[in-house]
Amino acid sequence: MTAPSQYHAFSRDDRSALANWWWTTDRWLLGATGLLIVLGVLLSFTSSPAAAGRMNISDPFHFAVRQSVFAALGAVIVLAVSTLSPRGVKRACAIIYLVAVLIMIALPFLGHAAKGATRWLQLGGFSLQPSELMKPSLIVLAAWMFAEGQKGQGVPGVTIACGLLFLSCILLLIQPDFGQTMLITSAFAIVFWIAGMPTIWILLLPLLAAILLGGGYLMFSHVASRFDRFLNPGSADTHQVDRAMEAIANGGLFGIGPGEGVMKRHVPDLHTDFIYSVAAEEYGLIFSLGLIGLFAYIVLRGLSKAMKLSDSFGQAAAAGLFVLLGEQAVINVAVNLNLIPTKGMTLPFLSYGGSSMFGMALTLGLALALTRRRPGAYAQSEPHGQGSPAL
Repeated sequence: MTAPSQYHAFSRDDRSALANWWWTTDRWLLGATGLLIVLGVLLSFTSSPAAAGRMNISDPFHFAVRQSVFAALGAVIVLAVSTLSPRGVKRACAIIYLVAVLIMIALPFLGHAAKGATRWLQLGGFSLQPSELMKPSLIVLAAWMFAEGQKGQGVPGVTIACGLLFLSCILLLIQPDFGQTMLITSAFAIVFWIAGMPTIWILLLPLLAAILLGGGYLMFSHVASRFDRFLNPGSADTHQVDRAMEAIANGGLFGIGPGEGVMKRHVPDLHTDFIYSVAAEEYGLIFSLGLIGLFAYIVLRGLSKAMKLSDSFGQAAAAGLFVLLGEQAVINVAVNLNLIPTKGMTLPFLSYGGSSMFGMALTLGLALALTRRRPGAYAQSEPHGQGSPAL
């Protein structure tokens, strides 16, 4: 017997667009994304007073209130984008990429400079970082071009995709933003591999990564400084990483309690790049491992869904988007644990910032749209109702 319809948001007999979205979207992934957004808001209330105090802002919950607004808008973006068809995903990403690139071209002339980089466009009281929106759109466009190139209809898909990557990297390095350059290059490599490109090209990717690392070290003093600090901590100031490590150690298994963290008062970027250490100190090792597990669940379930898609474009694009999310989370946590040099990269959905929130919301929204169950979308059809069980 089928379950009574009142136990679900929509009846199986409901043919509306909203009901169709509800029954075809992976609701476990949607729920896990929603949980991350909620946790990000809760952590912002924990970190906001200390961050506001360091910046002499009178309202202790200034950042928490703003993050709540960003989270609400991010949730709307996830839901709205997840309703798109594969064709809609392609069109949306083409427009978003074009707009983001045009803004990035204008940044050297109109951008807002901070911490030695010009990555933001000031819009009233909000700073937009266009590279956050460029990242997921580049991944989708690359997968699209690879798929078109494999059809044998004369479309130079590989050349176009590599051209888009090259343009994106140049614009990022001008800012400069070496961390994002490495991130999109590695995610692009995953899409390249999944799309079934020639093996010889794939073998050249590690060489490209080595060239980027070496070039970054030689060309950018801040990159060289970060690597030198990491390899030889005694040679320079490692204040932020040291305090983050102390905070994680101070939290123990269960933390010292919400709002009771001490080390966050001494970390300038506690509400952005080092929110993980704040969570570890106040909520403990078990909670922080749970955060890692939540990211791992989203990425692994997403990759599992992506690999079952029958369409080469959807498979490569969805996988690339989930990898992009996972890579950024791994980099942020690794920096907090002093496993890699500092990169100034946010923890998806948890770190403070509107651009980061909107970029990650776009990433997950696109991934959810591509992995929705449609006729013929999966190589082996999933049993009805089994592909996205209700939460």
